[in-house]
Amino acid sequence: MSAVLDVVAAVAILLGALLAMTAAIGIVRFPDTLSRMHAATKPQVIGLVLVLIGAVIRLRGNVDIWMLILVGLFTLLTAPVIAHTVGRVAYREQRGRDGLGIVGELERPDERE
Repeated sequence: MSAVLDVVAAVAILLGALLAMTAAIGIVRFPDTLSRMHAATKPQVIGLVLVLIGAVIRLRGNVDIWMLILVGLFTLLTAPVIAHTVGRVAYREQRGRDGLGIVGELERPDERE
């Protein structure tokens, strides 16, 4: 049973590391802020959670498991807020892709012409 759990932990850690690597490549390669924001949040968070799950499985019975769970919960709670804030700033700074936000839902009524 221990060998099976070790294999599951190794697979989770490797998949998480692969997702985190693809997120890093996306951050470097994508052309604009909104695309980079997507790469910085979705695969990175899922990759981190997979690595933490693998570490929890591997460290079963250790006291440090609760710290890993707290790290995962903190990441899951803060990543959407950070992505939303970065997206709003990119929109307001007009650094998004051409054609996005033509309607201008985020503008205040006094800013419209």
